[in-house]
Parts: sequence; structure tokens; C-alpha cells
Amino acid sequence: MKLFASLLLFILSSLLFGDVAVAESSNQNHPFSGRNKLFVFGDSYVDTGNTRTTDGGAWDYPYGITYPGKPSGRFSDGHISTDFLAQLLRIKLPVTYKKKDDVDKTRLQYGMSFAYGGTGVFETYADYPNMTAQIDLFEQLLGNVYSPSDLSSSVALVSVAGYDYLNFLAKNHSLPELLGFKSYIEDVVNQTEVNLRRIYTLGVKKIAIPSLTPLGYIPVFANFPEIIKDVVNNILVADHNSLLQKVVAKLNSETNHSAFTIIDYYNTFLTVFNNKGEIPGILPFKTPFIACFEIDLNEFKNSTLCEDPRSAFFWDPIHPTQEGWKSIYKVLRHNITAALTKA
Repeated sequence: MKLFASLLLFILSSLLFGDVAVAESSNQNHPFSGRNKLFVFGDSYVDTGNTRTTDGGAWDYPYGITYPGKPSGRFSDGHISTDFLAQLLRIKLPVTYKKKDDVDKTRLQYGMSFAYGGTGVFETYADYPNMTAQIDLFEQLLGNVYSPSDLSSSVALVSVAGYDYLNFLAKNHSLPELLGFKSYIEDVVNQTEVNLRRIYTLGVKKIAIPSLTPLGYIPVFANFPEIIKDVVNNILVADHNSLLQKVVAKLNSETNHSAFTIIDYYNTFLTVFNNKGEIPGILPFKTPFIACFEIDLNEFKNSTLCEDPRSAFFWDPIHPTQEGWKSIYKVLRHNITAALTKA
């Protein structure tokens, strides 16, 4: 277990600290059900470039080789979940918080991303704002950059992809410490509830939060015993997603309408993993649990890259490829659009 935790920490540190194309510009004339802004909070599953270029990782080759042809701060070979959700909303990609003062002010009308790779609900090893701090940054712009009417026509994407749990496992090695994991999951979901409620109170009336993916299948766990994978999927992920469902149901009951919606990453990832060609428009991934970019933890330059990122679901040990995300959103698009158009 100590080796397991240490390896997770090593991989996380390596990735983050040394570490259909989406039409970004052509959709702004087609507002989607009146929801024309996207505000993004969370981690590397939704970060489109807020991390520091000096930290490497998503700013190093070969990240970004599919889009835009060079590293862009996305933790993938190309587009990620934020890009595809913006496409569904038919708006331009929201500007990153880091670039808010460097772009034409008209770019701010599509929303903003406050997400930073490697962050969590609580503090992690990533030296970036956690979700509470990200919401603080958002609140500072209200009344100045964004008005109440801006927020009422917007959607928030809130990603909790599991960095809190990776951080917990890396820090807690002993059996007594690990026995506290279940209560820690409750802490994470309870704080997530606080964050969702706060975003809604600030004025965003449609909030989408993905469920945890089947973490036991991501390549970082590839060489671990099946029992570890089962524990991760059937205890950690199952508990988190069950508690999240209850939180969202409670919040929707309180607000008297479907303001909050869960994007079902868990079942959708499994659907794509198991696809053998029966889903129209989605390529089957022959080896979905093998990363295209296999990182050599000892020498980054010796890492290996697959011939075609489109053939791989995972880009690196944690993050999907552009083709992986494209497949996920092809499966999800009808459910997402239905949820976000509800009154």
C-alpha cells in the first residue's frame, strides 16, 4: 500500500509539475437555449491553459500535437471536455482566467475558465487555487466584468476528477490512516455541495458536475492487482458518485427546479471502453486502458508515443485523448442538451 501511494504521488507530480475538431470561432451566432456563457471550475479534465508554462506538463511536447499542433496547456493531445461542452452550447470557448487581461474584451462574453490542472476541492500537491479559491476569483469579477443577467443565461461546469483522492492516498500510508478514507470521501462531497450551492447563489442557474470516472481503469493503475482496481471502482468511486447523486437531488429539491445536473462520466466511460463498433460514429478502442503517451518517470525525454492518438482512448496515465473525449461527448450529447434546456 505504501508503494501504491508513493507511485501515485510520483506520477501526479511528474504529470503536473515537470510535466470532428471543435469549432471555437464559428458557433457564437447560434445561442443554445439562451445559455450563452460557460464558467468552468476544477482540474486538468477541464483546464484549457491556466497552469504556468514554466511548470511543463501540459505545456511540453507532445501535449497538443493534435490540436493546436503545439502545447496549449490542455492535458491531452488536443481538445478536452471543456471544448466539447462549449461546442454543445454553441459558443466560443471561454477564455482562461490567466488570459483575461490579454484578450479583446468581446472574448469575455462567452464566459471564463478558472480551472487549474492538479487541483481539488481541498488543497493538493498542485500549487494552484483549489475550487474554493477559484470561486473566489469568479466572485471578484461579478458586478465588474459580469452582471446578474450574464449569469442567469450561463452554465457552470464543475469538475471533481479525483485529485483529492490521489492526494489522500499519497499522504496516508498506514492502515489506521487509510481507514479514514471513507469519511474523507464524505468530506469531499460535502465540500462539493458547498461549492455548488455557492455558485448557484452567485447567480449561475445551470450547473453541470461530472460523476467520477471508473478510476480503477485509468492507465496509472494498469500494473496494479485487480483487487486494487476493484476497491477503487467499487468503493471509492461508487461511494463518491452515490453521495453526489444525493447532493444533487437535495439541491434540486431546494431550488424547485433542475438547476443541477450530473454528467454521467462513469457509465459513459464504460460504454466507450466496451464499444466494439456498435455505436455509430464512435471508433472502437482496441486497447482502451493503454496510454498513447507512455511517460518514463525517470527520464521524460525517453517517454514513448503511439503512432496515432486517434487509436487511443487515454493520452497519458490519467487523461483522455481528444478522440476519447470526442467519443464521450458523442454518447452524452443528447442527455446533456436535454438537461441543460430544462426550465
